[in-house]
Amino acid sequence: MNLEDKGLVDPGPRETLETMGEAVAKKTGRRRTLTALGAGGLTLVILIGLFVQNRMQALAQEKRPGEGKPTLRNAYFPGTEELGPEEMRIISCGTGTPQPRLKQAAACFLVQLGNGDNLIFDMGAGSTERLASIDIPYDELDKVFIGHLHLDHAGDLPNFYFTRSVNNGTTKLRVWGPSGVKPEWGMKAAMENMKEMWGWERAMRGAIVREIELEVNEFDWTGENAIIYNENDAIVRSIPAVHGDQSVSFILEWKGMKFAFSSDTIPNKWWVKYTKGVDVSVHECFYPPEGMVERGIFSPAQALNVGTQVHTPPQGFGHVMALTRPRMAVAYHFPNDFDTVHMIRDSIREYYDGPLTMAEDFLVLNVTKDSIRVRKAVVNPDHYSVPSGRQLGAGDPASYKFHELTLTGMEPSYAAIVQKIYDEFNKKHGTDFKPIMKGSPPPVPLDR
Repeated sequence: MNLEDKGLVDPGPRETLETMGEAVAKKTGRRRTLTALGAGGLTLVILIGLFVQNRMQALAQEKRPGEGKPTLRNAYFPGTEELGPEEMRIISCGTGTPQPRLKQAAACFLVQLGNGDNLIFDMGAGSTERLASIDIPYDELDKVFIGHLHLDHAGDLPNFYFTRSVNNGTTKLRVWGPSGVKPEWGMKAAMENMKEMWGWERAMRGAIVREIELEVNEFDWTGENAIIYNENDAIVRSIPAVHGDQSVSFILEWKGMKFAFSSDTIPNKWWVKYTKGVDVSVHECFYPPEGMVERGIFSPAQALNVGTQVHTPPQGFGHVMALTRPRMAVAYHFPNDFDTVHMIRDSIREYYDGPLTMAEDFLVLNVTKDSIRVRKAVVNPDHYSVPSGRQLGAGDPASYKFHELTLTGMEPSYAAIVQKIYDEFNKKHGTDFKPIMKGSPPPVPLDR
């Protein structure tokens, strides 16, 4: 898939990117060179080419089967490529809006570092399915940074936390998020209320497997370029965002490279001050007001307000990128469709002429100090949980008391089937487990 032809990647005139279209450009350039050389030069080039071809064939015969195959793929297959010690991989696991879409989950970007760390920025509705399909053990997905507490940026956090144990996760989940204008609106209160809201879920799972620890790190949302994370040579800073109060953006620094993630915001003075020249700048780029009205979601007044004072329109995205000049600008938070992507990109280009990527789910950026490579991930829709290599400790069955109605509600004939399964399992594994549920009346023999 050529991302340039699709309109997702536009290098602009400032810089040539290493993309899938590069091979075509090089091939075209070689043809022009041959034409300029003339007949004599052409003969020399052909002779040299034949020599190189013969030499390559000879070397190929010396290789063992399977060696010498291309390693630079035009797509990213999760789990098949090791990151370099000074390389960063960014995967978009959610690029959409509050409107649910099958093709785009809500906001979520995974940043993998060459030191083995994985940092998740926002976890909007639908994003956990994308994160799971990258085939990373849940034990290695343990750091989440939330820009603000809207459902399209934090809606999947309860799902990710409470189902951690059934997805082979054994390590605690660490979450960073902003304080609130009111204490009860901040990250700490949100996580406490989450546990209360899903109290039955928590109790039921805790009776079966040990409860996963949740570490909540609430920081001052008004902090300017404040360090909120500093581990393994990686630093995450927060800056205020302008999106209905208590919202922040993040800047990740590692090995001399910087990744900036806006979450939601309009262009603001802090972003312009602190993200100049970053390597990858992921900033929201909302649907233009005209489109919001045309699609029947907003009235004209609402569209103008939401599209320019709450979110960043394409022209605003282009303006803020022109002011900050990143190595790669990434526009996200819009419906990326065949009839929208070019229109939004053209509006961006009114103000910005640099390297640009129009984000969609499963976009992959490999970043080093020398290059930025943009591809798409090829994921397995039939994904299962990836084993972590560790087993979560058993829960406390006594911590949850089943209601008598539940305990005695099993169909008696089914109770006999369950007992037979238990007996066969215990015999095979040398155990003595007993069913919890009881039939009413007591189990009866099953007719064979």
